[in-house]
Amino acid sequence: MATRNLAAGAAALATCMVITACGGSGGTSLSAAGSSVSVAASSSASAPAPAPASAVAVPGATCDAEAAFVRALPLRRRLAQLLMVGVTGPSDARTAVRTYGVGGIFIGSWTDQSILSRSALKAISDLGRVPLMVSIDEEGGRVSRVPGADLPSARQMEQTMTVGQVRAEGERVGGLMSGMGITVDFAPDADVSDEPADAVIGDRSFSNDPATVTRYAQAFAAGLRDAGVYPVYKHFPGHGHGSGDSHVGAVTTPPIASMDTDDLVPFRAVAGEDAGVMVGHLDVPGLTDGLPASLSPAAMALLRTGTGYGAPPHTGPIFTDDLSGMGAISDQYPIAQAVTKAIEAGADVALWITTDHLSEVLDSLVAAVNSRRLSVAAVDRSVLRVARAKHAVTC
Repeated sequence: MATRNLAAGAAALATCMVITACGGSGGTSLSAAGSSVSVAASSSASAPAPAPASAVAVPGATCDAEAAFVRALPLRRRLAQLLMVGVTGPSDARTAVRTYGVGGIFIGSWTDQSILSRSALKAISDLGRVPLMVSIDEEGGRVSRVPGADLPSARQMEQTMTVGQVRAEGERVGGLMSGMGITVDFAPDADVSDEPADAVIGDRSFSNDPATVTRYAQAFAAGLRDAGVYPVYKHFPGHGHGSGDSHVGAVTTPPIASMDTDDLVPFRAVAGEDAGVMVGHLDVPGLTDGLPASLSPAAMALLRTGTGYGAPPHTGPIFTDDLSGMGAISDQYPIAQAVTKAIEAGADVALWITTDHLSEVLDSLVAAVNSRRLSVAAVDRSVLRVARAKHAVTC
């Protein structure tokens, strides 16, 4: 389903978790920051025999192995699986994984390139209880972070290559990533745009024709999957006709009704694919009520269910755009508040570009669970979506 790199060791982990869940007659306790959520078995002599593990429901689980996987993680570690942080280098990454148990790390332009080797990243991943997502931005053109990629921009690819050639380029560049231990690419850009090449989306978009964007974005994503790299389409529900640059400040899109036959077309087409989707920091009239889509329950529900724009449900993980370095968010919300609002809204993975404030963020998420603003059931479903995407558990 997701990357080959993350599959190593997952079987042993799942087996251990199954044994843990099935052994003993006591309950399972999910504790964090001094609080606990418990499921206890009855000790009454007249009570029926304990139900087998398969009968003890874990929201979102489709088999015993998935249920056991979730039960084996304390609540705080489950919440950490929903965090992806930018790292400066190997030492920073090791701390984020070993100390906090984050689910993913992001390789940026500022990251020490010595981390980009399969052995270095495997050693970092092995510090955690769950295989690690290792992500990067490799769209081509001016958004290129993979050494040796030499990939043209999306617009250049559409103008000079066939769909089949773009798929081959996705596989070629995906092979470079896979060889370095990178497992997730925040690409392709599925925005529909006719902006000048150097605008915020500009030549990152394949075309201003939704059908063309759909064909080429799907081809690039398929190439990444061919190489064992998990693709993430962006920026739902469409940044290509926005009012400005969300890196700098708030951005408003056209009304949601007018996006239905334009910006939303590619996302409708890819909703059922084996891929992630990144939600942008976009205020969408008629949908988000002044909130950025990345923090909007309505935007997350539109993507997750497909109801309202004629798409199948999106069953893969939903990622936020960067929550700490983009003015559309950071001008209004400190990082702990932004992450918590995003996860409460329905995001599965909250991304920000440093490892700062990890403890504060986790405290805020635990508080959201304790206050019932964020349900344990929602956390469990997100944990499983992320785990399936990185082959940390299989049925």
